[in-house]
Amino acid sequence: MIDLALQGGGAHGAFTWGVLDRLLDETWLQIEGISGTSAGAMNAAVLVAGHAEGGREGAKAQLEQFWRSVSDGATFSPFRRSPIDVLLGRWTLDTSPLFLAFDLMARVLSPYDLNPHGINPLSKILASCIDFERLAKAPIKLFVTATNVRTGRGRVFRNAELTPEVLLASACLPTLFQAVEIDGEAYWDGGFAGNPTMTPLVRECDSPDTILVQVNPVERHGTPRSAREIVNRVNEVSFNATLLKELRMIALLRQVSDLGNSEGARWAQMRIHRITSEIMTGLGYSSKLNAEWEFLIMLRDEGRRAADAFLEAHAPDIGVRSTFDLDHLIEQV
Repeated sequence: MIDLALQGGGAHGAFTWGVLDRLLDETWLQIEGISGTSAGAMNAAVLVAGHAEGGREGAKAQLEQFWRSVSDGATFSPFRRSPIDVLLGRWTLDTSPLFLAFDLMARVLSPYDLNPHGINPLSKILASCIDFERLAKAPIKLFVTATNVRTGRGRVFRNAELTPEVLLASACLPTLFQAVEIDGEAYWDGGFAGNPTMTPLVRECDSPDTILVQVNPVERHGTPRSAREIVNRVNEVSFNATLLKELRMIALLRQVSDLGNSEGARWAQMRIHRITSEIMTGLGYSSKLNAEWEFLIMLRDEGRRAADAFLEAHAPDIGVRSTFDLDHLIEQV
């Protein structure tokens, strides 16, 4: 029995799709709970609903349908690669005239100016790809994080609370979309408060093994100097900060937990594993808006490859020991 922790990252979530697609091939891996944010939350909801309807194959088919729908919905998106990037085989939008124009406008005009009706193309896609009634009763526990705009705190939504609006809130970048209102409160992207939130997996699931699928690079060599490099790095640092704090907290609690206390024992027994890829380090912020099918397929295939490499190296460790060293996070403090 395992839990999954899925980071958000726009189109980079297709990497997570590939990881999930490969993990679902392993019948010995039983998923108890999934915590997800933004694209990670959407991947999680699609998987859980598809699994509840058609088992592993149903989940795999539903994930592919979702990402195909995302790509089809972006067919006429202004966020397209420039001809030079296509020619050179680069996935970035950094030289796309329309992306650059929008990026500049977003520094002066808000989504309330540029998109006064609050249209989000993902709304219809989520409604058509996910059976939310089935999701509410699904046996796999689901935890989705969104950030309360008023308080700045994260709120974790569970299976029965999930709606298209909750998933949109979890992926609501404030420079692109209007805040999503739920129960009278406005919400932004959950990555500001938990990307993803680990605590529910500890407190509400029995499995001591959590596989973290990370799409935002933690470390980069060298100091960013260009404006685009700085924006990319700020994005990565901000969307990794809460995760690193939670992992550091888990590491500390493992060292000081009283094993006579049931919750303390849970923290002490946590085993963390991580799947990531160096390819994600080479992708900048702008490519998170690139929904071209060829790009999504490349990321999916890389996700499958990374998951396959992880299983080949660490499958015997699941249920035995952590394969991601948390203690070095304490040493860096």
